Amino acid sequence: MFASSFCRRRLLLRIPGEATNLLQLQSIHLARSSYSSTAVSRAPSSDLCPATVSYLISCGLSPAAAATTATTQRIRIVSPDKADAVCALLRAYGFADADIVRTVRSAPSILITDPERILRPKLDFFASLRFEPRKIATAPFLLVCSLDKNIVPSIRFLRGVIGGDDQLRRGFSRVPRALMADVDRNMRPAVEALRRCGLDDAAISKLLVIQMGVLLTSPDRICEIFQELKAIGMSISDSRFLYCFRAMCSLKRGAWRQKLALLRSFGLSEGEVVKAFKTQPMLFLYADDNIKRKLRFLLDEVKLGVSDVIAHPVILSYSMENCILPRCAVLSLLMKEGKIQREIKLLPALLGCSTVFSTRYVLRHADDVPDVVKAYEGKIKFQGFTHDT
Repeated sequence: MFASSFCRRRLLLRIPGEATNLLQLQSIHLARSSYSSTAVSRAPSSDLCPATVSYLISCGLSPAAAATTATTQRIRIVSPDKADAVCALLRAYGFADADIVRTVRSAPSILITDPERILRPKLDFFASLRFEPRKIATAPFLLVCSLDKNIVPSIRFLRGVIGGDDQLRRGFSRVPRALMADVDRNMRPAVEALRRCGLDDAAISKLLVIQMGVLLTSPDRICEIFQELKAIGMSISDSRFLYCFRAMCSLKRGAWRQKLALLRSFGLSEGEVVKAFKTQPMLFLYADDNIKRKLRFLLDEVKLGVSDVIAHPVILSYSMENCILPRCAVLSLLMKEGKIQREIKLLPALLGCSTVFSTRYVLRHADDVPDVVKAYEGKIKFQGFTHDT
């Protein structure tokens, strides 16, 4: 469990901006690459320290990863005492072993950071905000950058835009690395661009909660996304606009058109694809192979029409292994046993939450057809829909 939040009030009373940030983002999409000399001790790049490699392995890294980390990060763990204290402190604040491995792999310099003077105040501060350790571990450079010059000003700015800490916590949990954005060079320009493009404060607050990563987006790119959404008929007054903006913000330039071309290659019109995007914008974030595999299965094996599928794009968000295939196996088995009609409309049957499907097709028939449970658990594989009697 996280420690008490005594330092929060003290830290938030300090006035930021009295000195230049020690850590600068090389790119808004990359982690900081340089640290304070008080936190890092570097070894010559060609000097691979066996003790350092051994310690990294003890933290859970593979031998290859440990050797690579020790070489590329050029750190030397002369004595394990400080590193042990760092790991113990992380565990005391709720970091699981997997979190520590992830943290050390990305930011190994944390192992030679002063645990009490440098690390504990940051952990106390994050604890006061109730940020989850597993989320912090995905952006471990937060633990080596300056608390007073980077983290506190960022939190103060975000509170002014988002509002309460509950909303701030939700936004952080979705994109933890967004907190590494510099207030003056990244956060403020991004928010000002959103305002210039027509979003009011309430919409900006909601957008940052659902996609705080917009703070890592340049003002020019933000304006481009507004224009791209306008071109497909999206208005900022549309309740779906912010979710479409979130998806666009996560795509590289030109990627939206590439996804459009991919889906059109299955015989869909541009209008059908655009409508699907507006309904299920996250569809455009899936890998091409993922989309193609699901579509090919639904068209070739389930014999659905492509226009019917794209009219219900949520089905393309379902996992093949954990959802689509087991559901098809259940329906196929029930058809063979005569429990449901072979003429059943498969698309509506496949849609819906797991509770509804399980109640309607698994629990209802489990006593008469015990194998239906095995099929739903993936123990009986889908063999296709047949018309054999």
